[in-house]
Amino acid sequence: MPVNLPPPNPAQLLPVKGIALGIAEAGIKKADRKDLLVMRLGERARVAGVFTQNRFCAAPVTLCKAHLAAGKGIRALVVNTGNANAGTGEDGIGRARRTCAEAARLLGCEPEQVLPFSTGVILEPLPVDKLIAGLPAAVANLDEASWFDAAQAIMTTDIVPKAASKQIALGGATVTVTGIAKGSGMIHPNMATMLGYVATDAAVSQALLDGLVRHAADRSFNCITVDGDTSTNDSFMLIATGAADVPEINDAASAEYAALREAVIEVAQVLAQAIVRDGEGATKFITIAVEGGASAAECRQVGYAIAHSPLVKTAFFASDPNLGRILAAIGYAGIADLDVDGIRLYLGDVLVAEKGGRAASYREEDGQRVMRAAEITVRVLLGRGPAAATVWTCDFSYDYVKINAEYRT
Repeated sequence: MPVNLPPPNPAQLLPVKGIALGIAEAGIKKADRKDLLVMRLGERARVAGVFTQNRFCAAPVTLCKAHLAAGKGIRALVVNTGNANAGTGEDGIGRARRTCAEAARLLGCEPEQVLPFSTGVILEPLPVDKLIAGLPAAVANLDEASWFDAAQAIMTTDIVPKAASKQIALGGATVTVTGIAKGSGMIHPNMATMLGYVATDAAVSQALLDGLVRHAADRSFNCITVDGDTSTNDSFMLIATGAADVPEINDAASAEYAALREAVIEVAQVLAQAIVRDGEGATKFITIAVEGGASAAECRQVGYAIAHSPLVKTAFFASDPNLGRILAAIGYAGIADLDVDGIRLYLGDVLVAEKGGRAASYREEDGQRVMRAAEITVRVLLGRGPAAATVWTCDFSYDYVKINAEYRT
């Protein structure tokens, strides 16, 4: 079961003026489940995104990039689950284009103003006829308040829908930030990771929005890993509808931009951590805080070495303080001039290692106490400089293997 992750309260998910969401059951993989989402954007909306760096990226990712580059203004997003439309060649591109064309016809815009997204099984043709047949129902129930249903509609192996909202005072008015995400397995960011959609009714210049989506991703979705696998379909989109009664934000040094940036990061971090808490088979939520690095990049490098180690992750599942596995991961993280004598390792509040070996004060029962908890913090002090980075991950359990062994059945 998810680690300390209750379902979001639909009443606490705040509508964002200028965006409406519609859901349908298209039967793309299974009958009687929400698997198709349409988001219609207002005329003033601007959209920015970051996508997977997997070279085998899916057809919808390729088309999204092309439509954003066309600069015609995005008016709709279409998301299907049950099929990734990845590893499908030119035929996959054609099916994604058909999706955009039909959505555009129904919404009264151009196909290049529609962004398609898919998630599910790779290397299988997208059942585009089913998708297109479901679009009229999704368009018919478009509603600003449907964020909870939208979060459900984009789930695959997720157990819990992932959604969050925040409001801030900006320029004498109230501005809303609401987001949804999906992801549970095949999670390792290289921007992006999973599918994530965050919207605000603030007005933001395109240049600032392009920078903000990368900034937010690097502090949220690019700080998580479940299994070290970067998906072919990962996408994180940031939408600014401009429907709030506030002036456009176009100065990166302004207090308004700083306030909005923090709100977007907060929502994105809630969603990113929810993905880890709902990691396939997860029983532990683990925070890996690496401090004292020469750069944030090397701190993240160490954090991911620990987070990706199957030996570390299985030890956490067993509540076994086999902490030499963590030291080994730090050692092979790839920092050539790392002085291991200068490293201190903490498990929760317990000092485990220093001066190149076991801390004199460490007791096995203290390590076991920390490891039994559902939420664990690993803290690594490198002693090399002022930089820091945090990575969030989960353990590996029997259920992770079972879920992925049976994924297509």
